Amino acid sequence: QAPSCPFGAGDLPVVTLPPGSPHGSQIPIDHIVVIMQENRSFDHYLGRLRRKYGPPRGTTNPDPLGGDPIKPFHQKRYCEVADLDHSWNGTHHEFDGGAMDGFTAANVDDMDTHGARAMGFYTRRDLPYYYKLFKKFASTDRYFCSVLSQTFPNRYYLLAGTSFGEIRNNVPNLASADYTARTIFNLMDEAVPAVSWKIYYSDLPFGAIFGYVRLQRLANLVQMGTDDATNPLLLDAQNGTLPQVAFVDPAFTGEAENDEHPPTSIQKGQAFVAKIVNAIMAGPDWSSTAIFLTYDEHGGYFDHVPPPPACLPDATPPNLLAGDVPGAFDNYGIRVPMVAVSPYSKRNYVSHHVYDHTSILRFIETRFDLPALTARDANAEPLLDLFDFQNAT
Repeated sequence: QAPSCPFGAGDLPVVTLPPGSPHGSQIPIDHIVVIMQENRSFDHYLGRLRRKYGPPRGTTNPDPLGGDPIKPFHQKRYCEVADLDHSWNGTHHEFDGGAMDGFTAANVDDMDTHGARAMGFYTRRDLPYYYKLFKKFASTDRYFCSVLSQTFPNRYYLLAGTSFGEIRNNVPNLASADYTARTIFNLMDEAVPAVSWKIYYSDLPFGAIFGYVRLQRLANLVQMGTDDATNPLLLDAQNGTLPQVAFVDPAFTGEAENDEHPPTSIQKGQAFVAKIVNAIMAGPDWSSTAIFLTYDEHGGYFDHVPPPPACLPDATPPNLLAGDVPGAFDNYGIRVPMVAVSPYSKRNYVSHHVYDHTSILRFIETRFDLPALTARDANAEPLLDLFDFQNAT
């Protein structure tokens, strides 16, 4: 069923929220920290956290070689033998119109001729910190990435509410002003008073792919480095000098890679996130902070919940090439983990509202009374269900 999409770009939260919903300074969150890791689906990471939200018994995908259907299994390796397909075409084949039965076939590889690694999952023993985090704070079993495609388009939705036609990991001409799409960074700088923000990055600040950030706001890009004693994010957490909004980028490349993108070790990413979250929780800003931890997309891993239709963000269609699967930006992507870590998070709570990356974007807009960038974030629920703003713990 197509969603109702009555709101559009420019609409303020006070117009789009249900009557009586808090917004602006009514929300006692002064610091929003967004940590987006890479390429893990909900069932792959959290299907065994609360079994009723994971795959039902009997769930399988076909064996591409004609053998017995492949069941979800406990993956003992923390580093994969090969990456998985999470492209526009691969993800649409995995989705298969909602049948969710194309994951194994899309991930046949010389090192995995059955594509079985797509059905692997981890448990509390493998991801102890994450399991504690998702168990203690507020999470959701209906959080989807924003588009049935890969990293860059989904990260664009987090920052711009659209991928402005992009469906691949394309890089613009960095010597020009491209990409020129307006983003949350424009909104925060234009607000009166302006909203302070930083991108804390490891090797590549993703937000700098937008010309406005790259050409006019280099001072807001802060490299964390490898020395914890001089890490600006850890120091800001310790000193109570966090900006109002922070985006945290892991190491995407090289030996230091800790973004959890296969085939890199899941535990390196878990340690990276734990260090940041623990530092913020121990600092003086913690009492007024909300941390959102999520994943840009599913990375090719199986999930059993069909992503529902979504609001078209704008009038720009996908930049399809010859041979691409036909489609539009009218469907959410595969379900991914997301947790809201805050003194105001409802404890041990699982929301069943439909959310996507633009819900985090809309939360930022709602807290600072900023207008929507597109129809997608204008109509997104801003995650208020995860919080009890009257009772901090």
